[in-house]
Amino acid sequence: MIVQACINGARPFDYHPALPLTVEAMARDSAACVAAGAAEIHLHPRAADGQESLAAVDETIRLVRRACPGTLVGVSTGAWIEGDQRRTRDYIAAWRVLPDYASVNLSEADAPAVIDLLHGIGVGVEAGLASVEDARRLVALADCQRVFRILIEIDEQELSTAGRIADGIAAVLAEAGLARPILLHGFDATVWHFVDLARQRRWSTRVGLEDGCHRAQGDVARNNAQLVTDAVRMMRQYAS
Repeated sequence: MIVQACINGARPFDYHPALPLTVEAMARDSAACVAAGAAEIHLHPRAADGQESLAAVDETIRLVRRACPGTLVGVSTGAWIEGDQRRTRDYIAAWRVLPDYASVNLSEADAPAVIDLLHGIGVGVEAGLASVEDARRLVALADCQRVFRILIEIDEQELSTAGRIADGIAAVLAEAGLARPILLHGFDATVWHFVDLARQRRWSTRVGLEDGCHRAQGDVARNNAQLVTDAVRMMRQYAS
């Protein structure tokens, strides 16, 4: 059970005053999140213009690792980042400072090829599942047991519906015997609901400005580190 900090995601410039968009800001923010109790960092590297970029991975990972030695750091490979399957794969193949893991959305057409590429260069795969269909697609892959982690990521905002989707995904994984670590997280209205569910099921979770800017009690957080502090406190309630 860990808390991962997801510090920026695809959020726009004006989403939150503390959203880290430059490499330097990501490094500082990551260090603050680790100090607050985050076990890992997940981030979306940005180019000089602030737009998401797979070409910015090397420099970003280098600086974040310097700020957070010994901490696992992962990135997204979302198809929207480059908007082109070939360009996405070319940029990943060109990485020289490798992240520890990279998230791959099983809903995306090129997911199997991206997974194969990441495994080939020695980067762990965080398999992102947002639906039961995504889970079925994952377990049908010949090398599904090689994935570093299962990322159950629920976008649905209605709590009971979101819960049913998460349960359906978990059922597919169990039926297939795919026993990989699970990290569960929500988005906006469901963030804290799923942090608590992860605590109950002894799964890992994540919080950060990628997923939402509100604390469990409803007020807007000052920064990513405050969200991490709240999540770590909630997760530790399991042992009390």
